[in-house]
Amino acid sequence: MNKKQKIVLISTLTIVATSLIIWLAYGAEFFTKTQVLVEQKDELFGWTEKKWVDKFVWGLDLSAVISGVAVVAGAITFFIFRNKPKSERN
Repeated sequence: MNKKQKIVLISTLTIVATSLIIWLAYGAEFFTKTQVLVEQKDELFGWTEKKWVDKFVWGLDLSAVISGVAVVAGAITFFIFRNKPKSERN
């Protein structure tokens, strides 16, 4: 493995790990959400009301897409940067 391949491998693993860490930080939801159902209590009457609030929640599906694209791109560039046999260099 040459220097360029090591850089590609480290970069790919960093992207995948970062994506999974962000997913865990957002609460490890399976699906990405753009709105969340929140219960709000009415202070005057004591009722609870459910409302949809705009909030982005990172999901495992988004992490899987990012990781998949990173792995495919990393594999292609890893293959491109391989050392060629000495018989092909001449």
